[in-house]
Amino acid sequence: MATASLNSLCADAVPFFFLSDFEGKDLTCYPLDTLSDEDIEFSFHASGMPHCSALDKKPVDYEIYKAKLDSVQEYIRRGETYLLNLTQPTPIKCSETLHTIYQKANAPFKLRYKDKFVCFSPEKFIEIIDDKIYTYPMKGTIDASLPEAEETILGDEKEMAEHLMVVDLLRNDLGIVATNIRVEKFRYIDRIKAGSKELLQVSSKISGQLESTWPIRFEEILRALLPAGSISGTPKKRTVEIIKEVEGYERGYFTGVFGYFDGKNLYSAVSIRYIEQTPNGLVYKSGGGITIDSDAQKEYEELIDKIYIP
Repeated sequence: MATASLNSLCADAVPFFFLSDFEGKDLTCYPLDTLSDEDIEFSFHASGMPHCSALDKKPVDYEIYKAKLDSVQEYIRRGETYLLNLTQPTPIKCSETLHTIYQKANAPFKLRYKDKFVCFSPEKFIEIIDDKIYTYPMKGTIDASLPEAEETILGDEKEMAEHLMVVDLLRNDLGIVATNIRVEKFRYIDRIKAGSKELLQVSSKISGQLESTWPIRFEEILRALLPAGSISGTPKKRTVEIIKEVEGYERGYFTGVFGYFDGKNLYSAVSIRYIEQTPNGLVYKSGGGITIDSDAQKEYEELIDKIYIP
């Protein structure tokens, strides 16, 4: 299985799979006809099988998490960031293999990459269809079983401010590579199965117009958009620097992106809901967006709520 050039494959209309780490430093692609299911499995809009094993979670201590969140909010008070996606690794135990987790997980976008990690993401990154580029920032989560959950999440001022910042960031990002930027849908609800829970998550749809020659510069387009705004923050460059300082671990491929080109159009997703095989066992990486109004206890609970296999 050999890697190849994104631009050359796109220009020659050769279908391929691609994968990037969080910062876009480790970007690779494979022609689809060279992929082996033993190494890489991916699916878009596929369902899984029920009854995946429950996870035994050992999240970071609350006081440690709160200290990190407090540090982020101090940076916000200084005006160095306005929104930062704070994540942490959680050691887990699960009786399933990465391959079995991949098969059983029920998610719109799934990937198992060798024996390194598996993810089952609910979040699109970009699509390029008929020379138009689309992105779908997802920001805002609530337990669907709560009374009036949809009205609560859509009416929450903190969640609205956070979502507005992400939409503004993604509009600006698309403006780097495209013209005629439009927010086509603002704050719509997706229902996400989260183990025994159901979550409501809030997304928006943004579009822009690309030149018809976009395939010959796809790699440049992708690198210009990384890291994904919904899982980094704004302003992006300084926020990523703060993330590295505060989180205290390597994200790696977590919160990177993966996708495929079918010879004409391109589809991709953000690598969240993510389990990684490490020398010390399985680790689940999760988190959420932090603003000046974030409540540490609620954010800590959200980090844990997102540790599940759908």
